[in-house]
Amino acid sequence: MAETEPGPDDDAAVRLDDAAGRLTALSLPAQLIVAVGVAVAAVAATIHLATAFLNVSPPNTITKRHGAAIDDYVYPEFERVWKLFAPNPLQQNIAVQARAEISTPDGSTATTGWRDLSAQDGAAIRHNPLPSHTQQNELRRAWEFYVGSHDAQERPQGVRGDLSQQYVRRIVMLRFGREQDGGTVRRIQVRSATTPVAPPPWSDEKIDTKTVYRVLPWWTVTTDDLPEGKRR
Repeated sequence: MAETEPGPDDDAAVRLDDAAGRLTALSLPAQLIVAVGVAVAAVAATIHLATAFLNVSPPNTITKRHGAAIDDYVYPEFERVWKLFAPNPLQQNIAVQARAEISTPDGSTATTGWRDLSAQDGAAIRHNPLPSHTQQNELRRAWEFYVGSHDAQERPQGVRGDLSQQYVRRIVMLRFGREQDGGTVRRIQVRSATTPVAPPPWSDEKIDTKTVYRVLPWWTVTTDDLPEGKRR
C-alpha cells in the first residue's frame, strides 16, 4: 500500500495539537491567566470595532445617546478620513500660517510677520523619498480637526473644539519656540489661506483663483502650549 505524504492540513493539525499540548501542560493558575488574557483581548477588540463602527454609522439610538462617549474614544487617535473615496475630491490648496506677538527686553511689544507653516512642511517633503508622517499629516490634520469642530464665528463645538484649539496652539509653538526675534512669545494668531486650483487649459470651467483667508482670534500662550522641554 502506497504511503501518502503529509499535506498542509496535516501540518496545521500537528501544530494545533502541539499548541494544545503546551497549553494543557501549564499549571492550573497559568491556564487561568492565559484564559483571562485571551478573554480581555477579545472583549477589548470587540469594543474597539463596535465603537469604530458606531462612529461612522448613520445616526441611531445608540449614537444619539452615547455620541459624546464614542467621539471621546475615537478622536483623535482612531479618526478615519474617507476623502480618497469622495466623489468630489478637494480642489483647493490650503496653507496654514501663523504669526506671534512678542514682548521685547525693553518692555515693548512687536508682531512678527506671517510664517507659512504648510510651506515649511512642503519644502521638507519635496525631493524626500521617505518623508515623515509628521511632515505630511500633523499640521494638515490638525487644521481639519479645528475646522470640523468650530462654527463660522470660531466658536468651539463641544469638547472636541477645545481640544482642537489646544492641538493647533501646541503645533504652532513647537514651530515657533518660546523665544522669537529676540523677544518672548506672548500671543499667537493662526490663519488659513485657501486658493482654488485653476482648471486645466482644455477645460471650459471658470474658477476664481483668488486666495481667501480665514483668520482666527489671537490666543494667549500658556505653559500647556509649550513643548515639554520648554516648560522647565
